[in-house]
Amino acid sequence: MGLKVYKSYTKSIAQRVDVDRSGLWKGSPFKKLTKGMSATGGRNHNGHITTRHRAAYYRPVYREIAFDRRFLDGISAEIVRIEYDPNRTAHIALVKFVKDGKEDFAYILAPEAIKVGDFIETSCSETKKIDFKPGNCMPIGMVKDGTSVHNIELKIGAGGKLARSAGIAAQVLGQDVGKVIVRLASGELRYINRSCMATVGIISNADHSNVVLGKAGRAVWRGRRPHVRGIAMNPVDHANGGRANGGMHFASPEGLCAKGLKTRTNKRTSHNIIKRRK
Repeated sequence: MGLKVYKSYTKSIAQRVDVDRSGLWKGSPFKKLTKGMSATGGRNHNGHITTRHRAAYYRPVYREIAFDRRFLDGISAEIVRIEYDPNRTAHIALVKFVKDGKEDFAYILAPEAIKVGDFIETSCSETKKIDFKPGNCMPIGMVKDGTSVHNIELKIGAGGKLARSAGIAAQVLGQDVGKVIVRLASGELRYINRSCMATVGIISNADHSNVVLGKAGRAVWRGRRPHVRGIAMNPVDHANGGRANGGMHFASPEGLCAKGLKTRTNKRTSHNIIKRRK
């Protein structure tokens, strides 16, 4: 869609760069697929800050996305419109389908190179083959080697968990010991169960990485308050507080090392990781 640059009549506007949304739906979201959200501002029920750098920002309407598309098995769905979603970096698409004689709608993540009027298909069986075109969803064991996929399941039936942000895709490299080898955008190599679902294509809105907010106020509108360096604080407030901090390495406020200390505790799925991103 391209980028949108503004005339520099103020200092903040001079640096501001946005994604051009002229081709997106300009109306309200589909009401039946929305629900309200709450914003805590990073505070608990006592009013104490439990998560730093959070602001009590405006509460956008949440769009319910169908990360698990098994309910569309064998159904051809039409792209009705492509929308902006304030809750994620990627664009979303409203699809229309007919199931059991009734017309219904659902939101999905919009892949790149898809437009209004296109039809997408979903197949949950490896025996029923469908085309490898953007937006089609199938078991990852059916996907050809070298194909870019997104919205990949980690557990059968749990819905897509991997490769869901703007401009991101994973690549299918091949199959081994009954599993599929996938290279994620981070560079990690991972085994995925053949029956886990994945969607063909690259996620839309690749220009999101080029957005420049232009001023600190826009970050606060999005729920991010300013960060303060630990060494600029007092010793009572941070582990690195005070100019003479005793030569301590940079750490979190609680004193945990902030220079690459491994914090991953999920050992249950570690055997599926072939090569880590670092």
